[in-house]
Amino acid sequence: MEHLTISIYVLGALVLLALIFDFMNGFHDSANAIATVVSTGVLKPQSAVAMAAFFNFIAIFVVSMKVAQTIGKGTIDPAVVDHYVIFGALVGAIVWNIITWYYGIPSSSSHALIGGLVGAAVAKSGTGALIAGGLMKTVMFIVLAPLLGFVLGSVIMLLVSWIFVKSTPRKVDVWFRRLQLASAAGYSLGHGGNDAQKTMGIIWMLLIAAGYTNPADAHPPAWVIISCYAAIAFGTLFGGWRIVKTMGQKITKLKPVGGFCAETGGAMTLLMASFFGIPVSTTHTITGAIVGVGASQKASAVRWGVAGSIVWAWIFTIPASAFMAAIAWWIGKHIM
Repeated sequence: MEHLTISIYVLGALVLLALIFDFMNGFHDSANAIATVVSTGVLKPQSAVAMAAFFNFIAIFVVSMKVAQTIGKGTIDPAVVDHYVIFGALVGAIVWNIITWYYGIPSSSSHALIGGLVGAAVAKSGTGALIAGGLMKTVMFIVLAPLLGFVLGSVIMLLVSWIFVKSTPRKVDVWFRRLQLASAAGYSLGHGGNDAQKTMGIIWMLLIAAGYTNPADAHPPAWVIISCYAAIAFGTLFGGWRIVKTMGQKITKLKPVGGFCAETGGAMTLLMASFFGIPVSTTHTITGAIVGVGASQKASAVRWGVAGSIVWAWIFTIPASAFMAAIAWWIGKHIM
């Protein structure tokens, strides 16, 4: 494979830009991990983000590198990767994240990044630059991740309702205030394990193209892994409070038992996807689980209009970030 001719300064700037995206991923998606535990009153916001950030980082010891492999080697043709493509992909994803954060829309940072890669690669080399298998897997899980979250969240809620049918509401509330701490930790573990690896894949892709690491390696260099997990954990500490309100209050009213079921269903989906190397959206997953919990009680418990507006954001994320990335690629060609 022919390596890029790229200065160490440009390489360093792009790695820094990738880590800024990773930080923003944590900042943007922290709501997904903490919204239920905050909205049910189990934890104060500051305590919730601290716990979420800790478990984001701890995922480094638990989750394998399969998602990073999918992003780094299975999304776009490595032959088209250069510093302009990486620049375009990251800028497109960052701009879309800023827009959706500002308006409080829980869109997917994961799909913004994938859309960015697609847009920049197509702008450079056309659709032949795309790897259909990896992209199809991602696109399929735009539907499957929230569906799995919905099914698992509703099933767990029904099981819990059946098991505790003879318990008083007060006793159930006491138990699930404790259990929700464990479910929130599990969800944060899945969030860090799946999302941090997407940025790892981008940096790994760049390092391979520039000849700084061997493409035959099974995982990125250790410094990439540590810095990406640290960046997403640090971003989570700052929290996306605008999105917490949408996720934790506007879709459906949650009690600790519902929060536990939603987080547990979401965590199971994320960890399962990470095991198989599938880059899924934590936003899609937890939204599906929250809707599942609400719908298992009664359909009217879910504000379907809010849920519908979120789905529209999911549909637009990849094409919107791809469009922005294509523009950023063109700009990068003229300034780098």
